[in-house]
Amino acid sequence: MDQTRGDRVIEWDLAVIGLGYVGMPMVREAVRGGMRVVGLDIDSRLVDLLNAGISHVDDISDGDVATFLAQGFRATTDERVLAAADTVVICVPTPLDEDRRPDLGAVTGAVRMLAEHLGPDTLVVLESTTWPGTTEEVVRPLLEKGGLMAGIDFHLAYSPERIDPGNPDYALHNTPKIVGGVTSACLDRAMAFYGKLVEQVVPVRGTREAEMAKLLENTYRQVNIALVNEIAVLCDELAIDVWDTIAAAATKPFGYQPFRPGPGVGGHCIPIDPSYLSHRVRRLGRQFRFAELAQQVNDGMPAYVAERAMRMLHRHGRCANGATILLLGVTYKPDIADGRESPATPLARRLRAAGAQVSYFDPLIRDWSADGVPVTRADDLDEALEAANLVILLQPHRTFDLSMVALRAALVLDTRGVLQAAETVERL
Repeated sequence: MDQTRGDRVIEWDLAVIGLGYVGMPMVREAVRGGMRVVGLDIDSRLVDLLNAGISHVDDISDGDVATFLAQGFRATTDERVLAAADTVVICVPTPLDEDRRPDLGAVTGAVRMLAEHLGPDTLVVLESTTWPGTTEEVVRPLLEKGGLMAGIDFHLAYSPERIDPGNPDYALHNTPKIVGGVTSACLDRAMAFYGKLVEQVVPVRGTREAEMAKLLENTYRQVNIALVNEIAVLCDELAIDVWDTIAAAATKPFGYQPFRPGPGVGGHCIPIDPSYLSHRVRRLGRQFRFAELAQQVNDGMPAYVAERAMRMLHRHGRCANGATILLLGVTYKPDIADGRESPATPLARRLRAAGAQVSYFDPLIRDWSADGVPVTRADDLDEALEAANLVILLQPHRTFDLSMVALRAALVLDTRGVLQAAETVERL
């Protein structure tokens, strides 16, 4: 039943702007909580898919979408639905531009659209990852242009998304939710909202602290992954098994958390989020040296993997020029169909530049290009393994029979340490 708030008719308990890997889990938990939910996205194709019961997000099944629709959810491109929403959560992308500077275009676009329809007493929450100060310095002024004041006429908060696609143990409902408000009243309203969706709400002093917490989490990962990647390079030069070393260090029950090397970092968070903090720090006339150095190390890993691949071929009497190399798993992490910022792309570029014939096998990625040039997709793994001079294992998807890979391939470079080292198998 519709409610009224002043002169407004409240048709929706929640409007989610941005129906991607952050927005759709929000839809799921809100629908489960009995809320009336509408989703808004500028991508009409995506909206049509959702309204037809088809999911485009790994962690949301078609059956989930059918359930959402049966319980009243609908997706739309019509921004007028925002005028009838009690709470609006913004979950749009925050990428980097061509110069690796923060691109808040999607955020400002969503906020300007919302400002045209913002009603009194609405709760507005930004979840998109961004630099500290965005909520109060960018979002608030845009929303207040219509005459309503944050903390007085409407509520404004920031709550960083903590979605980990493909994680079987932690989802939105059981991951603690950090919340910071522009005022104490804003915080109370946001905590009451999220308290209906998640098991634990974590209040912080303000929106800047909430924004900074997200960047700290991912910078921590970026730096530690870079550390272990550099350790892996050194271990190779010193003839030390880095995987055995990490396993040994991990037996310490305090003061150490194991991170593992790989071909590079990918996805939206680790390669991108620390750059938002670096951007903010540079405005203070300083450098964020740890994060910038870590990014350099991680960005260099695809080139290092290409170098190791060429060395491995040479040791077995082959030249990279003309060699057939199969990339196994080209998504940015295992078991999800997401290729954003995947290190497979710069790796393919390096191998091609050396004259190798590069193909890939990944059941989750139908078409894949590196620098706009399509990479040949292998449809049959057995045939591809037999034909390849070298297989580079990038992502160990659960669907892969790794023992068969080690048995059938002439040579394997395992960048994830999941195979046993052997005469024909080398681990990073």
